[in-house]
Amino acid sequence: MDPVLLARILFAVTVGFHFIFPPLTIGMSWLIFWHMTRYKRSGDEEDGRLVRFWVKLFAITFGIGVATGITMEFQFGTNWADYSRFVGDIFGAPLAAEGIFAFFLESTFVGVLLFGWNRFSTRTLWIASLLVAIGATLSAFWIIVANSWMQTPAGYHIVDGRAELTGFFAAVFNPSTIPRYLHTIDACLTSGAFFMLGISAWYLLKNRHADFAKKSFKVALVAGFVAAALQLPLGHYHAVQVTNTQPEKLAAFEGLFETQTRAPLLLFGIPDAEEGTVHAAVAIPGLLSFLTSGDFDTEVQGLNDFPRDEWPPIGLTFFTFHLMFLMGIFFIGLTGLGVFLLLKRRVFVSRWFLWLAVLSLPLPLVANELGWISAEVGRQPWIVYHLFKTSEAISSSVPAWQVLFSLIMFVIIYGLLFAVWIFLLRREIRRGPEERAAGGGEA
Repeated sequence: MDPVLLARILFAVTVGFHFIFPPLTIGMSWLIFWHMTRYKRSGDEEDGRLVRFWVKLFAITFGIGVATGITMEFQFGTNWADYSRFVGDIFGAPLAAEGIFAFFLESTFVGVLLFGWNRFSTRTLWIASLLVAIGATLSAFWIIVANSWMQTPAGYHIVDGRAELTGFFAAVFNPSTIPRYLHTIDACLTSGAFFMLGISAWYLLKNRHADFAKKSFKVALVAGFVAAALQLPLGHYHAVQVTNTQPEKLAAFEGLFETQTRAPLLLFGIPDAEEGTVHAAVAIPGLLSFLTSGDFDTEVQGLNDFPRDEWPPIGLTFFTFHLMFLMGIFFIGLTGLGVFLLLKRRVFVSRWFLWLAVLSLPLPLVANELGWISAEVGRQPWIVYHLFKTSEAISSSVPAWQVLFSLIMFVIIYGLLFAVWIFLLRREIRRGPEERAAGGGEA
């Protein structure tokens, strides 16, 4: 048994499972704030019921996310001790900032929204909803900072085999932080919108809580369309950054083996790393060169320009990236069609579209996982790009059997947590919004 492979699988399982929940809570938090703003202005009890219902689903998801996030961080000191030793001076700062400035802000005001409905004014509850959204979004920023530094390290120097911080702002705003953060937050908004859209559509199909469901559905549909459409320019912005800072990752994304001008953009293909080609390729000539620079004649580096032992796993990187992209196009098409039907006043009588919305509820979460896999696998074999290899970062004192035992236990426990999450969501959704909101106090 290879302890490095097992440790990587364990961390992937831990992070992958955790990554189900933060995108939902970040996206939902801003939609809840939108609805809370409408409730503050209208004072309509129906709007109060709506807010309270979605806050309950938010809190359930937030709680599972907290539980899974804590265990993830412990692995830096157990399975990845050499990594922690190498980057501890840099990596610890954003994780501490996330806990101090973001997590406590979010968790405190989630409690206000859950338990303060009859104790605080509507204005206070509105402020609490805003602070929850800000806290969730800030939390994502600091996590992205830590991960982006691994992708494009900056603001450091190496002393006695350790990376030490020389410039805080250079490290925080390293070349990939902003592109990755914007891309990720927009994906979170898409996830939250599809979650709200799918549940609202289910109520409409079951002819339950129709007025409540229509209000939620409209907001989620428009928000989902805007967020999905924004991913085109934001994804392009991120891709240009990858081109400039991690060219071998871009080459793996596109299955590009030979450096060339007028490089094609692959729509479909089966990359073959052994033969250095892509079988059954369907490509648009020159488009990759144009998208990366605005010039069809720009040269794009291929994988053969780099040492073979520094190539990422080609197949996994290629397929996860392309599946993510295709799902993004689907999200634009589905929500765009929904907005068209909404304008035509036909969306609520188009049962086929409502069923599509229900069935599409988990797809942004799948796309998030695919994007994360393509980004992280595409960085391999480096745990810190061009500084420190993954194979060197493992804890040498932890034998393979212990990592395997931990992996089995994590899979069992996370399976139970997922079942609990689904059970609690299902119970609240079947119960539906309260018949009459308790209402906040006077503004």
